[in-house]
Amino acid sequence: MQILPGGTATFLLLFGLFLGAFAIRSALRLNRVLRLVRHGERAEGRCADRRTVDRGPGMERGHATEYVFVFRTRDGRDIEFTDHAPGPFGFGVGAPVRVSYDPADPARSATVAGPGAWGPVVMPVVFTLVLGAFAVGLLLGFAAMRGWV
Repeated sequence: MQILPGGTATFLLLFGLFLGAFAIRSALRLNRVLRLVRHGERAEGRCADRRTVDRGPGMERGHATEYVFVFRTRDGRDIEFTDHAPGPFGFGVGAPVRVSYDPADPARSATVAGPGAWGPVVMPVVFTLVLGAFAVGLLLGFAAMRGWV
């Protein structure tokens, strides 16, 4: 019994495109973070909170640690944002951090990536490379099954 029309070839195509979409999403996040590190405004901030977030039932790791950071822009606004795990050991509440942000939209475009906190860069790199490699492999398998390679 075939679940998908076209069988294995269709599965390879759809799953390859699915993984490719996540690889592209991770690459775009990596680009945004690197752009902020290179060209963004800098501010001193601090880790405001370290909380455990429930990921919901059925997840292998049911809980994740989320870091909340706070900084003040040049015009005096206090901005609070979350960022990916900043490194293998994280930050304690109240720890000072260097924040890079886009002055046009600091609430949506801020990161703690930089010296001492490369987690926001490492995770998108890993996802981009691993998911991209799997996506390329699956799409090459699809092309080989269709006789295009």
